[in-house]
Amino acid sequence: MSSDFWTSIVLSLHRADFFIRIEEMRAHFGEWELLVLLALMRLGDDAYGVPICREIETQTGREVIVGSVYATLERLERKGFVSSELGDPTAERGGRAKRYFRVTTTGVKAIRETKHHLTRLWQGLRELKGGIA
Repeated sequence: MSSDFWTSIVLSLHRADFFIRIEEMRAHFGEWELLVLLALMRLGDDAYGVPICREIETQTGREVIVGSVYATLERLERKGFVSSELGDPTAERGGRAKRYFRVTTTGVKAIRETKHHLTRLWQGLRELKGGIA
């Protein structure tokens, strides 16, 4: 076989590895996205914008803007970590339906991986053991 053949095989493998690594990078998210995902999991089937905000506020003491939650949910849905569906229209919302969100299997896997990595990084850090401010 010619060296051009093997060169094209090696380049193809490098490209495939590159794209796999890009896919792996998408499986990571920031602190805010993680907070939204965890709130979503806590709420189960009742997860939509306002309760998600309340859950994050209750658990973290942070003030939460509904628009930032919805923007994050849309981004997480594009990444495949979250799915959504419209509920029935309600009179209290002027006939508009609520959009309910759920964490996907991919999302749960990414959360588990993140927990694992963060736990490993936290382990053994003297500054985080409570004796130091």
